[in-house]
Amino acid sequence: MANVLPAICFAVGLAFGLVLSFIFINYTDVHSLTTGRFVHWIDHSISGSPDGLHNAINAVQSPKQEYIFDDEKFHQHDDKSVANHLYKNIRVLCWVMTAPKNLQSKAKHVKATWGRRCNKLLFMSSKEDVTFPAVGLNIGEGRGHLTAKTMRAFKYVYDHHFNDADWFMKADDDTYVIVENLRYLLSSHNHTEPVYFGHHFKVIVKQGYTSGGAGYIMSKEALKRFAEKGYDKICSKDGGAEDVQMGQCMQSLGVKVGDSRDAAHRSRFHCFTPETHLFGGYPAWYLQYDKYGAKHGQGNISDYSITFHYVNPQGMYALEFYVYHLRPYGITDHFQHLNIGEIGHEHHKKLEQAAKSENSKVKQIYKAKD
Repeated sequence: MANVLPAICFAVGLAFGLVLSFIFINYTDVHSLTTGRFVHWIDHSISGSPDGLHNAINAVQSPKQEYIFDDEKFHQHDDKSVANHLYKNIRVLCWVMTAPKNLQSKAKHVKATWGRRCNKLLFMSSKEDVTFPAVGLNIGEGRGHLTAKTMRAFKYVYDHHFNDADWFMKADDDTYVIVENLRYLLSSHNHTEPVYFGHHFKVIVKQGYTSGGAGYIMSKEALKRFAEKGYDKICSKDGGAEDVQMGQCMQSLGVKVGDSRDAAHRSRFHCFTPETHLFGGYPAWYLQYDKYGAKHGQGNISDYSITFHYVNPQGMYALEFYVYHLRPYGITDHFQHLNIGEIGHEHHKKLEQAAKSENSKVKQIYKAKD
């Protein structure tokens, strides 16, 4: 009996240890799913190639229907006079790079969220879709043809919509744009300047170039030079990285890369999701490419940020809610002078004066309704 007791104790102890190990392992898995999966997903994904990032986004099931925020009655007293003034005076055409397979899974969610705030919205695809609608560029799909699609898309915009806007933006169907903040940036510049704005990379092209995924926007003069002097002449027709090829094209045409940062030197165009720019975890290539040191954290993201990239459809609606619907009670936001240079400050005063004039009319309307 004395010899059996140690064996029994050993067996019980072993069984107890195995049970504890099983519980610990499963708790760790559940804990990672519920508290850390999103951060790990970001770190794992952005360390790979752009294709890997897009595949990760495509793996997330998209909403079948557009999500409409039906709460205008709660925001009817919002003062939108400055935004409305900018909408009328700084006309922005947005064209979105997409594909036939993405129209219902991605593009329609762009249309339901930020796209409706552009003065003109176009979707560029390899094939025409008259119902959606999407412009057919008759160019094959795949990253190897992004340069051709981009060049032809800008030429199409010049041929058919040059007089519909003063600024012309290219974005992907997984890019989220806060268009009001874009117009504020542009309010300090003239569309007759040969300039384009985006997230500035410092490599390959002498003056640098702007990230394609973060979106970039050309002035009217820049688009004119591209269409009349660059397209099918000195600019690449296809192949290579789309944003690099466009950057070389712009440099050859004397179009400068504008500084899109705010007055506190914080970024406004972003190559990744808000979480990535807040917490870091950038891939190695980004550390080498970014012109301003690839910083992260709240202190390096502008309060008037313009774009974020690799945003899945659910993320589109989340940003839509956070930016336009979530409000802290009792806190009234005031304008910040965040454009670089005195021109921005002087123009901001004019915007405020225009806002006061338009706001007084709005108040009279609501007073009459009440």
